[in-house]
Amino acid sequence: MGRMEWFAGWFAAPEYGPSRMLVQRLLAVVYLTGFTAAAAQFRALIGAEGMLPVPRFTERVPFRRAPSLFHLHYSDRFFAAVSWTGAGLSAALAAGLGDAVPLWASMPLWAVLWVLYLSIVNVGQTWYSFGWESLLLEAGFLAVFLGNADIAPPLPVLWLMRWLVFRVEFGAGLIKLRGDRCWRDLTCLRYHHETQPMPGPLSWFFHHLPAPLHRVEAAANHVTQLVVPVALFLPQPVASWAAVVVVVTQLWLVASGNFAWLNWLTITLALAAVDPARLGLPVHARTYQGTPGWFEALATAVTLAVVGLSYWPVRNMLSREQVMNRSFNRLHLVNTYGAFGSVSRIRQEVVVEGTDEPTVTPRTVWHEYGFKGKPGDVRRLPRQYAPYHLRLDWIMWFAALSPAYARPWFLPFVARLLANDPATLRLLRHNPFPDAPPTHVRATLHHYRFTDWHELRTTGAWWHRTAPHEYLAPVSLDTLTRSGHRPPLGRRSRTVPLDGLRRRPRHPPGPAPHHPPGPPE
Repeated sequence: MGRMEWFAGWFAAPEYGPSRMLVQRLLAVVYLTGFTAAAAQFRALIGAEGMLPVPRFTERVPFRRAPSLFHLHYSDRFFAAVSWTGAGLSAALAAGLGDAVPLWASMPLWAVLWVLYLSIVNVGQTWYSFGWESLLLEAGFLAVFLGNADIAPPLPVLWLMRWLVFRVEFGAGLIKLRGDRCWRDLTCLRYHHETQPMPGPLSWFFHHLPAPLHRVEAAANHVTQLVVPVALFLPQPVASWAAVVVVVTQLWLVASGNFAWLNWLTITLALAAVDPARLGLPVHARTYQGTPGWFEALATAVTLAVVGLSYWPVRNMLSREQVMNRSFNRLHLVNTYGAFGSVSRIRQEVVVEGTDEPTVTPRTVWHEYGFKGKPGDVRRLPRQYAPYHLRLDWIMWFAALSPAYARPWFLPFVARLLANDPATLRLLRHNPFPDAPPTHVRATLHHYRFTDWHELRTTGAWWHRTAPHEYLAPVSLDTLTRSGHRPPLGRRSRTVPLDGLRRRPRHPPGPAPHHPPGPPE
């Protein structure tokens, strides 16, 4: 009996009650963001008539390689129902539903969220190829075993969340030290704010900070990603202050760019290490019920499983061939993370244009499509969208670096512009052909750079861009149809080779897309 009392005393951590509540509420908000984005964007991206249709994917990839409810059934209506169900449940948990029901009912609610989002990610293909998708799934899985207001927070699960934050930060720090030389000579921030995938409204100002401050930024990054994460495992109050440092640095990243929910989710997880009383914050003592034995057994089993699965990310971090954002299993549990192992020195943007002229000539007038997040109009200040994720805008950044990333989906995208497909046009900010579709669409590649203070005052432009180079030669809907690619009218369009794309066989810098197990995407 004495041994059981010792175990219960070690397992329960009532001092982390307020932190657990914050973690769960914020995690539910991140889930809500992910499900809402899925519901709003899926028809054009992966719908039955989307650029990379789910039915085509599930035909060639079996359930065992990509577990998903959509292997059992797919229709756009069913996908929308899954997305909005996840959004509604997320909103309810953010409002406190998990604490309003018994423990045995709270855990399945979190488990349902995880299963629904896993089902989306595992059929999302290129559009869901980012590390923060697996980060959300891993965090969401741990949330199932965090308990609710009925019991004290389980210390082993809180430690697993610290371990997750450690892998996010330390993995990113290691990949930088091993990667681009500019991280070692502290010059990467001279380029990063300008060349990052989707700059925010303050990125122009961050870019124009004095060079010494950029060096301080880079040095501080090394400290916060290589030293501070270790302190998360030290006794209190050191661990709490380390978590505070993580939160502050993540807020700096939130202000300087758009990285979907990566930063907000990292902040959420870091709060699991905070003991509010050790930071001098007022805390109201709460009395919890005794923790059921079955819950202790489950949480302990999950802890042991995570320890065992940690072999793979630890091995990766210790390797000289470290990779970024990799899942080692189909459930996206205990992954490895990292970002910006290399940094672009110049920014290139794919600009998509159309014309309503029947024949393309050197005198043809082209009209530009406007994207919501990625740079286009040089006079438009970049917008803040994170934590919302504009998937098309992000992938367009990779397409500019290497056409290989665009090969599966770019011509389907162009075909949908040529048909004025409503679902695709909803992903854009501006359609220059509201009354009738264009006759031809082309894509050009531009070099973008931030203007300086003088250029901004005299021209009102935030960006300067060079004359275009051809990326995709002008194509018509008839040309694509004769090549074998059908517009979004049938259910099984196929992609033709992008022979018109200029080829740049180069591994792109930046936050490498996530590489889940299974077939190449």
